[in-house]
Formats: sequence, C-alpha cells, structure tokens
Amino acid sequence: MQKILLVEDDAALGQGICLTLKGSSVQIHLCQTLAQGRSALENGSFDLLILDVNLPDGSGLDLLRDIRRCHSSIPVILLTANDLETDIVVGLESGADDYITKPFSLAVLRARVNAQLRRGAPLQTAAIELDGFSFDFAWMEFRKNGRLIELSKTEQRLLRILVENRGRVLSREVLLERVWLSGAEYVEENALSVTVKRLRDKLEDTPSRPRFLKTVYGIGYTWAVN
Repeated sequence: MQKILLVEDDAALGQGICLTLKGSSVQIHLCQTLAQGRSALENGSFDLLILDVNLPDGSGLDLLRDIRRCHSSIPVILLTANDLETDIVVGLESGADDYITKPFSLAVLRARVNAQLRRGAPLQTAAIELDGFSFDFAWMEFRKNGRLIELSKTEQRLLRILVENRGRVLSREVLLERVWLSGAEYVEENALSVTVKRLRDKLEDTPSRPRFLKTVYGIGYTWAVN
C-alpha cells in the first residue's frame, strides 16, 4: 500500500484529487492546513507529498524547506496558482520534485503522481557491490571500504543512473532529464557539474583524477568499468 499525503485547502479540489488517485494500492490522507500537514508528517510515513503552496496558515514552501532540512527524501509535488517562471524556479530550488500550476488536468496529475511513486519505490534488488563500494538504494545506505558516506537526494539519483548504466556514456542532456525530471529546463547550467564534483569528492580517492566517475569531454559522464 502506497500512502500519499495531500495538503490542499480547497475542499472540492482536494476531494477530486482523492477520488482520482485512490485505488486498491493507494491510500490518500487529506489535510487542509500547514499545521495539519506537519502533524501528519510527524506521526506517519508517506510515499509522496502533494502540497499546495498557498494555504490559509502560511506557505507550503516553508514546509517543503523544513522537510528538506531534515534530509527527508519523500517526493514532493507542488500545486499552485502561481505560474510565473520565478515562482516555479523557487519551488524547484526549495526541493520540489515536480510543480503543477492550477488549473490542471486530473489525468495529468495522476500521471505525474504515478511517475514520482515509481521513481521513489525502493529497488527490490540487493545492494550493488563493486570496487570496494556498496550502494544500497533501497535503504539509502552508501559505503566505501565499509565507511558510511552521506549523499544528498540529487547525488543519490545521479549515482544510481550512472552505476546502473556503468560502462555506458550518458550525455549531459540525458542526465539532466533523468535526475531533475520535469524541472530540468529550470536547472542552472552548472548544476550537473556541481553534483558530479560533489560525488567525486565523496567517492574518489583523488577527485581531480577520478577512477570511476569519469568525464567524456563533449558528451557527458560514465561510471567506468575497471
């Protein structure tokens, strides 16, 4: 059973979303204020948060930032009537995984929710063991020679794509689309390079001369097979 927390103050819209998304394998918990949403998150576990930005007791962005400060990796879809490019950028930079402006199609919302649930589902395979590394994406536990390494959500997504495609060169465009999904067009040009550098700093013995996460100039990156 996958559990979705919906924080939306418009009662009619909230009920419509619940009817659209609910099913035999999906459970929806509806809140109408920030306070109710915070309480639900503190007292329960959810696979996805759908969060209205403009709520009667404050901004959903404040809750989103608090969630990310706690290093929670729960996928978050923002709902808002604010459709200016700057509003979308602020939402994504605050840690949102997707951003949907009102009015929207419930069918489109359902498709985006399903995409986030698939993306957030834990791998059913064992940890990937290679070259002294242990990458367990199901439990978000990453080790180098037995030593635990802390990775951000973005670093985890990039590492997973590269390791699952090790030996293949992935272009910058592909990585941007797959790591940032629908927000790729709003990501700063150097965001991928910065994330790669941070991964190298954490994983490579000599980050300036990487053995594993290599640049293929003019194309993109690869996790080298040694």
